[in-house]
Amino acid sequence: MRVYVPLTLPGLAEAYKTGDLGTGLVAYAVTPGLREWYLSDDIEELEYAALNRAAMASLRLLAADPGARRRRVVVAVDVPDGAAVADPDRGLDPSALGEVRVSGGVRLAKAAAVHVDADDAEADVAAAAAALEAADGGDDDAQFVVDGAEDHELLWFATQEIPNLVDLPD
Repeated sequence: MRVYVPLTLPGLAEAYKTGDLGTGLVAYAVTPGLREWYLSDDIEELEYAALNRAAMASLRLLAADPGARRRRVVVAVDVPDGAAVADPDRGLDPSALGEVRVSGGVRLAKAAAVHVDADDAEADVAAAAAALEAADGGDDDAQFVVDGAEDHELLWFATQEIPNLVDLPD
């Protein structure tokens, strides 16, 4: 099963150093709730929706870490079927659509790809991270700013490119 793990660049750097994404991760995947919400049978569209949910979670991580470079990061990882489970009590909660908990540890070596904002997205992502709390409180103007980050598509990178993304030597 493909899951999308939200991170920040410092989080990706740490995962690269340790080779481990962590244990008991919250990630995003194509869940029954996401399928019902998105109303599509196209798996590529559903995977894209799960990726976007993870990108929003990455934005939340950035809002909590003012020192992190303002680029959303999502790692696509293949885990065994049954290792990622959606909470049935939160399945249709709009804030939890696609959310899964991954049991056990997840090695970075299992990653299929990394998705990261381009440099030109940083200003909009920074503004969105700063506006997130107000948007959560119902401020429509702040929500417009948060939505502006979604106008930027995450770029696809092969896992071999991670050292370049986190500015680490090979």
